[in-house]
Amino acid sequence: MLLTIINYKLYIEMISGSLKFRTVVQTITLCFAICLISCKEEPKKDETTAMSEDADKRIKLVKNEADKMVEVMIDGKLFTAYRYPENIKKPVLYPLVTPAGTKITRKFPLEPSTGERVDHPHHVGVWFNYGEVNGLDFWNNSDSIKVEDRAKYGTIVHKSIEATEDGDDQASLKVTMDWEAPDGKILLKENTTFVFKGKDSVYTIDRITTLTAASEDVLFKDNKEGMLGIRVTRALELPSDKPSIFTDANGNPTPVEKLNNEGVNGKYVNADGIEGLDTWGKRSNWVNLFSNIEDEKIALAIIDHKSNVGYPTYWHSRGYGLFAANPLGQEVFSEGAESLNFKLDKGDSTTFKHRIVVANGELNQEDLNVMFLKFSEQ
Repeated sequence: MLLTIINYKLYIEMISGSLKFRTVVQTITLCFAICLISCKEEPKKDETTAMSEDADKRIKLVKNEADKMVEVMIDGKLFTAYRYPENIKKPVLYPLVTPAGTKITRKFPLEPSTGERVDHPHHVGVWFNYGEVNGLDFWNNSDSIKVEDRAKYGTIVHKSIEATEDGDDQASLKVTMDWEAPDGKILLKENTTFVFKGKDSVYTIDRITTLTAASEDVLFKDNKEGMLGIRVTRALELPSDKPSIFTDANGNPTPVEKLNNEGVNGKYVNADGIEGLDTWGKRSNWVNLFSNIEDEKIALAIIDHKSNVGYPTYWHSRGYGLFAANPLGQEVFSEGAESLNFKLDKGDSTTFKHRIVVANGELNQEDLNVMFLKFSEQ
């Protein structure tokens, strides 16, 4: 455009005889230089380049809307996935995978398996809910509930993926959910941020969950069934001689009178040095469940946060593979010595913060105490 204007001016001046030849040459040269500069644009960053830069991030979130999940990849390997199918009554993280690549969550009921317990079908991967919310049981709900009993149970419904962010040091996933009564009434609005980190032999998940009473006051009556739960694979259970039902080689539930404890060597320890099943019903800043699968040493810890309601949390740490932190079940765990019955007035909110640590090797007391203190500063 600039060149056209200047050329037109030159043409008029030449016709009128007012422009000398030398001046014409100088002007044309200047015009050509300006044109070159103006036409030289900085190359645009196309979508392929942007995707390539994202692909270079160490920790990536991969959306799969068809399968209703977001996979969390660290250095190209699966760590976990946020899943929200409609048949398990709440969104979950599944599976949990160690830095060495071993799955440590029970496969049932999401995948075929052999040699696993098939009790408690509502124990799926890693989840967050509660056993009595305005009289409704969110914890025990599953497709196994009889139709005539389903009016007693609540469902947590995934609503949206608000944001995802990949990174070299961490990745974050922001989601929303509704805690719904059987008639569709929304009792609680949930906003949760997951922060995924992983370096060398230690991976972590921070779950920051804000619950808001949506349509009415909400009472969390003291109940042992809660709140952040993980169901682990057989090798992380504590050895037991009690009969149970397991999946056979064809994946069919089969009664087993005498358990084979070969390779089953899980052990709990809490921040106060209490071990094994004695950690159940105790308050503590953290609990660590450790074991080994063949030669792979594995540690799985849940860390509480000082700002949480009911801090320090009570622990629902069972030998058969249920590992949970429950800050709201105080009357049950204290055998009536304490009572909380936490309540949210309509429109009010509370936030729960927990960290899950998945590690190869050992996590000692000092390591976990430092993690707890640093986490509680956030």
